[in-house]
Amino acid sequence: MVPVYNNGGTVEAVARACREQLDHVLVVDDGCTDVDVGALFEGSDIEVLRHESNMGKGQAILSALEFVHGRGGKWMVTVDADGQHDPGDIPKFFPAMQAHPDSIMIGARDFSGENIPGGSRFGRKFSNFWIKLECGTTVSDSQSGFRVYPVELLTQMKLKGSRYDFEVEVLTKAVWHGLKLVDVPIGVHYPPKDERISHFDQWKDNVRLSGRHTLLVARRLVPWPHKKLVKPDSTDWKYLLKHPGKFLAMLLKENSTPVELGVAAGVGILLATLPLIACHTIAILYVSTKLNLNRLLALNIQHLCAPPLVPMACIALGFYMRNGHWLGMEELKTFASNLHQHLLNWLVGSLVLAPVLAIVGGLIVFFIANGLQRKGAVGHA
Repeated sequence: MVPVYNNGGTVEAVARACREQLDHVLVVDDGCTDVDVGALFEGSDIEVLRHESNMGKGQAILSALEFVHGRGGKWMVTVDADGQHDPGDIPKFFPAMQAHPDSIMIGARDFSGENIPGGSRFGRKFSNFWIKLECGTTVSDSQSGFRVYPVELLTQMKLKGSRYDFEVEVLTKAVWHGLKLVDVPIGVHYPPKDERISHFDQWKDNVRLSGRHTLLVARRLVPWPHKKLVKPDSTDWKYLLKHPGKFLAMLLKENSTPVELGVAAGVGILLATLPLIACHTIAILYVSTKLNLNRLLALNIQHLCAPPLVPMACIALGFYMRNGHWLGMEELKTFASNLHQHLLNWLVGSLVLAPVLAIVGGLIVFFIANGLQRKGAVGHA
């Protein structure tokens, strides 16, 4: 399946190269205005679906999924139309398809070649981080459009993204439903910058992606289970709760990147600063587990926010925000009798101070971890 939007100069060669590898090739014309896609393949056995207007890459994939499912297809291979992917790499996916029938195969692009945009390198790392945060699975290239989808399983998932946000949503929700993500190394071709055609809108599409990631993280924190389309393996959380020894071993073996450690520290400080009286540890353990963060760091860093310093700072700030002046001797004398009022001050102050402390603490942990990692790498070399 080749989704295309205004890549008239490359789509024909890509689709015909795919036809050399597979018997069934479908091109989804997502409202192209630069070429008559149907005319390009007239007289061939390559089929074309057309959207009368541009509906987005995600919707093109969903339209193709419905088409393939209706024809009884088991797998759907997606290849971008811009010539970035080599259809000759399609056979590389076959062993993984046989070994992992309940998985999504992702073509992990080799970024060691020429003309690789810096934005693509950063975007891949950034997207990979969010995928791990949302579902706990590490992938090499979550932005790659060269994939193999299991058709029957995908049709049972509720997918809402219709543009580039579809490609991150489908990976996260697939893991939630019990599927696995499998990396398959592939090559990649990036033409020089002045010859490159991209329809990724740096503003609109980044806003869509940020919004999608926010929704996925929020859903991840909701304690409502997802329907399992594939039987979970022994690492399922229910299994770990029944075997606390294995759960403890998993905690002790956690290995995180500097960014992940910084986020874990930030989450721990954020929750520890809020007035979650007698519930801080439970809240931190729950959130850090759901977001696949380093639990030991998140749990231990909360001690930096223990009474009296941080709670009193929050109370003082909250009092100032509500009354227009700082706590004086009179207020301190009646502190115990007005405890209920000071709980409100604590809440108000913490809503301002918690994010600030979380950002500062997270950055400090990140820079320390990053420095130690680089020092370790140099020492190892």
